[in-house]
Amino acid sequence: MANYNFSMYNVLVVEDNRYMRSMMRTLLYAIGIGNVVTVAHGGEAIELLRKVKESPTSAGVSSIDIVFSNWQMEPVDGTMLLKWVRRHKESPDRFVPFIIVSGYADYQRVSVCRDLGVTEFLAKPYSVDSLLGRLTSLVERPRQFVLTEGYFGPDRRRKPSPVKMERRVMTDAEMEIIYDDR
Repeated sequence: MANYNFSMYNVLVVEDNRYMRSMMRTLLYAIGIGNVVTVAHGGEAIELLRKVKESPTSAGVSSIDIVFSNWQMEPVDGTMLLKWVRRHKESPDRFVPFIIVSGYADYQRVSVCRDLGVTEFLAKPYSVDSLLGRLTSLVERPRQFVLTEGYFGPDRRRKPSPVKMERRVMTDAEMEIIYDDR
């Protein structure tokens, strides 16, 4: 794994447990993240993101570069926040890397997050290495965003398909690439 300078990143941590929120903030600073903003639930995150869009000076941060959000929170959980970020017209950045953090990392829950447009999934308990691994994957393996009738988010296919012929046939007129940094 290469060494990266994360000092210019502004990271939003959305976590209802005060201890876990503090631990995540401490680990992110230890990794070298420049600024970490924390809130207690998805509703507070939405308000902060709106404030950043409207008045970065009063929000205390110019932009949010990465979101780490716990799945289970009240009153607005991580999946509701993810839906808002990816789909709502008031979302300041629909392309922001979004990492769901959860103690429940079974296939069904990970699939739900994937289908909502999550960028990465981080299972609790996590280590510094796994946290750094998610950040590094955002840098080393960015994915283009895809817009279809039922989905908006990072391309869900991570590996090249071993199949020689594409099973899903789509014409150029049906395809729209929202973002591609290549």
